[in-house]
Amino acid sequence: MLIPIILGLVWGSFLNVVIYRLPRRLSLVSPGSSCPFCRKAIRYFDNIPVLSYLLLQGKCRHCKRPISPRYPLVELASALAAFLLYLAFGLSLELFIYFLFISALLALSAIDIDTRLLPDVITLPLVVIGLAFSFFSTSLAPWDSMLGIAGGGGFFMLISWGYSALRGRPGLGGGDVKLLAAIGAVLGWQGLLPTILIGSVTGLLVGLTLVVFKGKDFSTPLPFGPFLSLGAVVALVLKLVVGYPGV
Repeated sequence: MLIPIILGLVWGSFLNVVIYRLPRRLSLVSPGSSCPFCRKAIRYFDNIPVLSYLLLQGKCRHCKRPISPRYPLVELASALAAFLLYLAFGLSLELFIYFLFISALLALSAIDIDTRLLPDVITLPLVVIGLAFSFFSTSLAPWDSMLGIAGGGGFFMLISWGYSALRGRPGLGGGDVKLLAAIGAVLGWQGLLPTILIGSVTGLLVGLTLVVFKGKDFSTPLPFGPFLSLGAVVALVLKLVVGYPGV
């Protein structure tokens, strides 16, 4: 049982590299990790997932600047996903695909918070992977995946265009639409409704909280990717626990 957790922690460490470097168009392979403040190389013993963060008390060994708690949180989320999916599926194609799906959602959420972008290099391959998965999966039919892509991508693109035409300002961003297409590809059309419902409600609650307690304006942009990702994870749990109609 420890192996999925350890592998999940290591993969989560790599996801942190993706989150930081991908929007900056930096290599994911080299050079090695370094402190974003003092640029000192991080030695292997300071790069152990979660443990190093705790031992260093959340600070760089060299410059003592604080390390974002997001690093251990991403690693722990990755480890938890690996552990729970292993319990659910054992060593199987479903384990690999759903773990890759959740990993992509983690990376996309963090990148969207930082940059207000959802990179095509993550969302578009996820659409292809989800569709390909449907031809080998016992829980996702190709037709459901294709309808999910059409519903998440095409339908909501039309809604976004219509909103822009009527209101004269952007509706859903193109990245959000591609993310919905990817979610539909992996979860099927049945997963879109809980994803959008949960994402919209949580997004609204967070937005209202920022307005009431932080003095933000209603026009303040709020990244929607993290809320859609949360909705997709909940939709996946619902699918695994209670199933969708027709699945």
